[in-house]
Amino acid sequence: MSNMDGGNSDQATAPSKKLITVLSIDGGGIRGLIPSTILACLETKLQAIDGPKARIADYFDVIAGTSTGALLTCMLATPSPGDNKLPVKAASELNEFYLEHGPKIFPQKKLGFLNKAANMVGAVMGPKYDGKVLHEKIKDVTGKVKIKDTITNILVPTFDVKHLQPVIFSTDEAKVDPLKNAYLSDICISTSAAPIYFPAYLFEVEEWKYNLIDGGVAANNPTMAAITSMMIPKEVPGGKLESSPRNHAEDNDFLVISLGTGYTRPEEEYTAPKCAKWGAWQWIYKGGFTPLIDIFSHASADMVDIHVNVLFKALRMEENYLRIQHDFLKGDTSSMDLATNKNMHALIGIGEKLLKSKVARVNINTGVHEPVEGKGTNEEALARFATKLAEERKRRANPKTHS
Repeated sequence: MSNMDGGNSDQATAPSKKLITVLSIDGGGIRGLIPSTILACLETKLQAIDGPKARIADYFDVIAGTSTGALLTCMLATPSPGDNKLPVKAASELNEFYLEHGPKIFPQKKLGFLNKAANMVGAVMGPKYDGKVLHEKIKDVTGKVKIKDTITNILVPTFDVKHLQPVIFSTDEAKVDPLKNAYLSDICISTSAAPIYFPAYLFEVEEWKYNLIDGGVAANNPTMAAITSMMIPKEVPGGKLESSPRNHAEDNDFLVISLGTGYTRPEEEYTAPKCAKWGAWQWIYKGGFTPLIDIFSHASADMVDIHVNVLFKALRMEENYLRIQHDFLKGDTSSMDLATNKNMHALIGIGEKLLKSKVARVNINTGVHEPVEGKGTNEEALARFATKLAEERKRRANPKTHS
């Protein structure tokens, strides 16, 4: 269970039902700067209630992330070598990681006809990047920490190309299944191995071999996987069930914050008449876009968002689900790997603009997030969620007082 070990909030009384708290972060390459900007805001709201030492991992039962979302998850939940109750990165430091290392992870080539042609050929012949810098930086952040030792429960989807099935790593499962207790570095490298961009990754745990690529091919938006994981009674070593909120799901409400990395919707490019003429080359690389990757990741993320919306509405918990997503990234900001200083700051600006935008919910017919009247901005919603999170943490620290 999460590190909800108390706080000094003097806010109002705790909610009548216990909360199972979930944070989910989509994949999206360098566009991880969008959710990282929002995470910094959330942590600031929590610190305003519980003091400067408050960290996001203290408030969530599970943090789920895919690809770049998994990198953010690991930075939020990997214990610091100096203090294993504090993560290696505060949320305010996440943007700095991308700004410093992004250009080395995604080295930019000079523009020109020959380079454009080389990019097109490269997209067919092999991965765009060798991944060496990415692997190095992930190992620098996570060290020798294994997934069972994270500050709070985390969940990371990957996909096994040998067995053609999703492989989901989680703190809970790793505590009872040695084959799932991998190094965070191996898990994070695997889920970041986006086809076309980075090479697939092989590693072993207890002589079991994992042949993995980006979890985004199965769950670019890992929200539903995270919710489902918290509905399964938690088993502890010895085959016993731990006493926790999830073991009595009917007596609890969920509180979910789901952060996207923005959508690119090249509507003029992706039309049926045009796609009808495409061959394998165009589906892989077209006008600077990667149609197959875009389509699969969008479809996966949209289906999850729609299902969670329907679920929470049916359970009358709409107010406990917050999805923050940008629907229409344009130009350079739509790229997953354009790590120029200008573009990275533009992505931070999009995150800041989203905070000032109205709370929105997805239209199941169009996939577009439409503003909800009377709910304020996303930043105001984060402040409300921060209050609920702080109250739940305080309730758990003093169960008799807040029963």
